[in-house]
Amino acid sequence: MLGGTERLLWLLLLSLLLPPPSAWGHGGQARPREGTEEAGSARAWLAFQGLRERLRAAGALSRRYWALFSCRVWPEGCGEDEEASARPPGWSLALLGQQYLDILSTWSCSFWDCCDRGDCKIINNFTGLEADLRVRLHGQHLARELVLTAVRGYLEKPRPDKALALSFHGWSGTGKNFVARMLAENLYQDGLRSDCVKVFISTLHFPHPKNVDLYEEELTDKIRKTQEHCRQTLFILDEAEKLHPGLLEALRPHLERQAPNNHRAESKRTIFLFLSNLGGNIINEVVLNLLKAGQSREEVRMEHLESRLQAEIVASTDSGFGHSRLVKENLIDLFIPFLPLEFRHVRLCARDAFLSQDLLYTEEALDEMARMMVYVPKEEQLFSSQGCKSISQRISYVLPEG
Repeated sequence: MLGGTERLLWLLLLSLLLPPPSAWGHGGQARPREGTEEAGSARAWLAFQGLRERLRAAGALSRRYWALFSCRVWPEGCGEDEEASARPPGWSLALLGQQYLDILSTWSCSFWDCCDRGDCKIINNFTGLEADLRVRLHGQHLARELVLTAVRGYLEKPRPDKALALSFHGWSGTGKNFVARMLAENLYQDGLRSDCVKVFISTLHFPHPKNVDLYEEELTDKIRKTQEHCRQTLFILDEAEKLHPGLLEALRPHLERQAPNNHRAESKRTIFLFLSNLGGNIINEVVLNLLKAGQSREEVRMEHLESRLQAEIVASTDSGFGHSRLVKENLIDLFIPFLPLEFRHVRLCARDAFLSQDLLYTEEALDEMARMMVYVPKEEQLFSSQGCKSISQRISYVLPEG
């Protein structure tokens, strides 16, 4: 028995999804000649029959939509049989109906904490992600384009056959963690606090090599439980170059291609982000040489960096990441370079730091904060050695006393 709130939602959903009266046809039956009593009776009978069939079809359709909606919003009471019955063989949810369903689910969940697995808090706000990458991320035109295209393309696939694995590379402070946080904030209502998002820092969560067997079990168990809990998951592995080879091997089954499961009403989606300083030196070297050759920073393309970055990762002797089967078997979909930041980019980071704290600033204050950073190479002094890291902590040095 539906409660008052559920009946209201049901009626709203039905009003959105039913076809308009103008779309109702007459089934193609032959019509009697106009102007006769027989024609009038026949028209009335056909209208009645048509209305009855339409109402019956509308009732069946609305029950399917209600079943899908309730499984989306209240999954704890929805088993696989219930969800499968909402999608009988040969029936698929139209794109417009799917959009209405998503809108209504999101709207209802803004009032109630209506699902324990986090599904209705998946927002996939690509417009917001694009704006954040364009406005808040400085000096990273390659990362901006690659991340947006890869993530949106993956999440819009009807049935992806593998997890999306992106590996971010560059010096500290260039925006790798910042972009990971942007993704969490624009894909999930609760951002990094979402139950569908897990962050692992190698030196924090897996500090002792002697405990690697225990770590492998904990990591795979956490991934499995999160995937069971959420239909869309995000795993962030920071300091990936310091991950033990055993942990990298434990991740391999989760990144391999999976056979399609035709019985599932909705495919699971998983994104892995690997964040690493590995390859930062070669990225800086390539950018420096291009700048010296007279090219602008915005002219740096992936063709300039891709092969050299991957070669540097594979050749590294300080990390097992490049020698792992994740890399050798091409399970990483994209290696994304984060370019070194220049003085002008650090100024923009300083401005953002003031704005985030609702503080007034002057151009002189931004210059002073940017000059506090160390720039390399020694001769050219083009790139901030720490990127924008810790820039917000320097505001107190330029604020007026009192």
